[in-house]
Amino acid sequence: MDNKSPLLQKVTCQHDRLTGSENMKPAKIFFQILLYLFAFIGFVLVGGFFAVKLGLTNTAGIIDKQRESFLKKATEKPANLIWAKGEEWQTFKDAVGKDKKDVERAAELSEVPPRLIVAQLVSEQLRLFYTNRELLKTVFAPLKILGNQSQFSWGVAGLKQETAKQIEEHLKNPDSVFYIGKKFENLLDFQTKNPDQERFARITDENSRFYSYLYTGLYLKQIETQWQKNGFDISTRPEVLSTLFNIGFEHSAPKTDPKIGGSAIEIDGKTYSFGGLAGEFYHSDELATEFPR
Repeated sequence: MDNKSPLLQKVTCQHDRLTGSENMKPAKIFFQILLYLFAFIGFVLVGGFFAVKLGLTNTAGIIDKQRESFLKKATEKPANLIWAKGEEWQTFKDAVGKDKKDVERAAELSEVPPRLIVAQLVSEQLRLFYTNRELLKTVFAPLKILGNQSQFSWGVAGLKQETAKQIEEHLKNPDSVFYIGKKFENLLDFQTKNPDQERFARITDENSRFYSYLYTGLYLKQIETQWQKNGFDISTRPEVLSTLFNIGFEHSAPKTDPKIGGSAIEIDGKTYSFGGLAGEFYHSDELATEFPR
C-alpha cells in the first residue's frame, strides 16, 4: 500500500517525467542530427544534378589570342613547352604509355589518329594534376596513373553524361549531321538492360580506360564529319577539334574561321586554353614515338 501523501505523489510523478525526458534528449538529438544530415546530402545531390543540367559545372573558357601560331606548318614545332617540364608531365607520360594498346584500338575503331585522342587527355589530365596537387603527390605520381573522374565529369577524358548519351544517339541516327556511317552504329551497344548504369561503369572503369578513349575518338569523328558535310575540313586542325571537344556538340558551328579556346588551364603562371594546349602537344615532339602524328 502506498502511504505517500497526495502532494508527495504529485512531486514524485513530476520528477519521473523530467528524468525520462532528460534520458530521451540524447536519442532525440541524435535523430535530429541524422535527419539534418540526410537532408543536406539530398540537397547536395539535387543541386549537383541541376548544376550539370544548367551547365554551371562548366569551366570558364577563353579564346586564344595567339591563334595564328596554330596556322603554321606542322614542321614548325612549338618551342618552350612549359607544360612538358614538371612532375605532372612525367606522371602523364608514364600513365598514358601503359594504355597505348587501348588508345590505338579505340583510334582504329573510331578512325581518328591515336595522337588526337591523347591530345584531349593532355589538356584534361594536366588541368586535373595542376588543380589537385595533393592527389598528384599522393596518388597519381606514385602509382603512375591517370585521374579517373566519376562525379560531374566521367573517366580520364572528363566526359559529361549528356555528352556520352549524345555520342550514342548520333551513332544510330542517319539524319543527324553528326552521323558517321552504318559501320559505326553498333560500337557502343549496351549488353545489359540498364544503359545508365552500364554507361557509367564502362567510362569510369578503373581497370580499363578503353571506353573513355573510344567515346573520345567517336566524338572527334562526329565533329569532323559535321564540318566536312558543311564543306570544311578540320581533320588537320587538332586545336580546333580539341576546342570543340571541350565546349560540346551544341557549340559546334561550322565556319571558315573557327576560334581556338575552351576551358582555361593554369600551368606555372601561364594560362592555356583546352584547345590551345591540346594543339601545342599535337604539333610537338612529345610522345611522338609512342603516338606519332
